[in-house]
Amino acid sequence: MDTVPGSAVRMEKMSKYIFTAPRWPASLGILIILGLLLEILSRRLDPSYEWFGILGFIVPGVIAFLLTRPLIILLNRQMTWNRGALLAVSCTLFSCLITLIGLIFLKDLLDLCYAISLGFIFGVRLLVLVSIADYRTSRMIIPASIQSIAGWVCVLPILPDPFPVLTPVLMIFFGTGFAILIWLIDRPLYRAFHIRGLKFLNAFIAHLTDGDKGMEEFFRDIGQEAWIPQVSIFFRREGKKDLILTIPNVHPGPMGEIGGGNLPSILRKRFDEEMMVAHGCATHDYNLVSEGEIDKIVDAVNETKASLHWHESAGKPGRIQVGTVSLLYQRIGDALLMVSTRSPDKTEDIDFGIGHAIICEGHKITPHIGFIDAHNCLGDEIDVILPGTRTAHEYFTAATEAMNRWEVEPLYPLQAGYAHLPLPYTREEGIGDIGLQVLVTETGGMTAAYILIDGNNMAQGVREYIRDEVRALVDEAEVMTTDTHVVNTISGKNPVGLQISPDDLVTHVLEGVELALKDRSEAKAAGSSATCNGVIIFGSDSIAQLASIVNTILVYVVPISAGMLLLAVVLSVIAYMVIT
Repeated sequence: MDTVPGSAVRMEKMSKYIFTAPRWPASLGILIILGLLLEILSRRLDPSYEWFGILGFIVPGVIAFLLTRPLIILLNRQMTWNRGALLAVSCTLFSCLITLIGLIFLKDLLDLCYAISLGFIFGVRLLVLVSIADYRTSRMIIPASIQSIAGWVCVLPILPDPFPVLTPVLMIFFGTGFAILIWLIDRPLYRAFHIRGLKFLNAFIAHLTDGDKGMEEFFRDIGQEAWIPQVSIFFRREGKKDLILTIPNVHPGPMGEIGGGNLPSILRKRFDEEMMVAHGCATHDYNLVSEGEIDKIVDAVNETKASLHWHESAGKPGRIQVGTVSLLYQRIGDALLMVSTRSPDKTEDIDFGIGHAIICEGHKITPHIGFIDAHNCLGDEIDVILPGTRTAHEYFTAATEAMNRWEVEPLYPLQAGYAHLPLPYTREEGIGDIGLQVLVTETGGMTAAYILIDGNNMAQGVREYIRDEVRALVDEAEVMTTDTHVVNTISGKNPVGLQISPDDLVTHVLEGVELALKDRSEAKAAGSSATCNGVIIFGSDSIAQLASIVNTILVYVVPISAGMLLLAVVLSVIAYMVIT
């Protein structure tokens, strides 16, 4: 295997457990239908159960819906009406299913079955509210018990003894069982990182709900310091704003606005010059723990400005193919720029070690080695390129061949043009805040277009389609994405060209290339190499351990839950026999 799924991939696969709650009127409609069905059934089976479906299911569900969110807000936490309604209807469904056993098969034990259902939904509500609202179990007991207490009170006139005494006892049994389950879920992360797993989940839900950045506190606790190379190429043209093409070797993740998720846009805004932020060699292990870490990158680049050496010449662009790797390279002043891709094969994150090895190897010819992962072809699975694999060898070999041409290829006067087009698409459609940027160089009569789209990878084949169209305007071209994660709130799969028609997208790209060509003028270029000192990143060991623990919890939570429920049911039957 050339690529091995990393910890970030395992974290990515957990997104299947996240879903969006339906609008609350739909949930309430289902709740009422369930209650009416139980009402009709109970009346047909026994007239003495009149109003059982309404009082036992509809009324408690509606009361839970109306009171849960206000109680959560009183505790200075957040919960939406949609989530409250979904929780109410889900618990009503569980209650109906358990009660049906008594209505149809065990008519003499209807009071026990309904009491068990109230105890069970109390435990379920406790688990859910601790997960999405407040990790402190004691604070969620009252909001969690609303639906069960309402059902108990409403059905007291209908069900005989021992129901009035049995229900509180069973609520204690199930509540205790679920509280133990919550502790077991929380314990592994606390022992490994001294962080509360459910508190982390609360912060994740808060981020999805209102953009809260509390998750960054957890990432900083597990993060590691790193010294990261940052290579940039400065372009200066008379009468025009300077342009910087910079290549961070940190990852724009993990998602949304958390950590460095919006790294390209934030970094661009921190400079007076125009700036293109390409994607270097970094996986999710090199996610920044917070937005504040970007300041260290800004400081490192700014510190190099005083030592820039300007050059008016550049080499012609060339392309090297080694195995599956295609490399567009160009000597620009005292810097070597390389843009790598495997498209139409999968082109995903390249491990930092591979990029660092290429940079170090290039120092034999120049201090400024700009190696870009074009990140422009998303496959079915999200894999990373790891050191020691055949694909890593292909990247290194292609880069080495480009370095070997440093001295032998002639230099020509440099012209450069730049264009920036904000695109009329949203993050949900796969386009980040920057939109489209195009850098065009002309040397020795040859033109090259470096096209950068603010997005997270590209749908398969889109890069080839765009490049073929652009080649009608220039001699050489490459299409890149920034890998911004603001287009991914949960899942990492929202590539450019999936939600947007490639035909529509290519019209904007062609417009950008034409504008950049018109903007061409004589230019000077200077390479810049900086070290970003003490940047706090996720770290390979921490993120791998975190992913492993969470995956283990997901595997074992089902059998542990089943055991807890079985024990609670057994204790419920024993309690029923004792009370009666």
